[in-house]
Amino acid sequence: MQKKLIIYTDGACSGNPGPGGWGALLMYGPSTRELSGYSPATTNNRMELTAAIEALEALKEPCRVDLYSDSSYLVNAINEGWLKRWVVNNWKTAAKKNVENPDLWQKILKLIRLHEVTFHKVKGHSDNPYNNRCDVLAREAIKKHP
Repeated sequence: MQKKLIIYTDGACSGNPGPGGWGALLMYGPSTRELSGYSPATTNNRMELTAAIEALEALKEPCRVDLYSDSSYLVNAINEGWLKRWVVNNWKTAAKKNVENPDLWQKILKLIRLHEVTFHKVKGHSDNPYNNRCDVLAREAIKKHP
């Protein structure tokens, strides 16, 4: 039987584009693991996607995952079927423009084929302590690189 985990992710950017950070919480039973990282020149959306990618890549075996994010971009792309349409349309949007961040979306595609992931939208900067912790991790990652 696959392990079932809860993951919270968040990305942040100081300026958009600008220096960015991401944070993730991986929760399995009573265990919690915190991850974070930094990019010197990026966008908020890239950091949101990177947080999900890094969290899923940290899993050592295929798992069932409930992934919580405050990023409408990430959650809607999966839950509203945008990602599937982008693949079918050769990485073009409905408006026939190039999809942004195709490198990261391709990584997410591989990971959601490996893991059984359900994406959930949470309200950002609200009363969710797990989302707030990810936000702190992402912002601390930026502050560590002046």
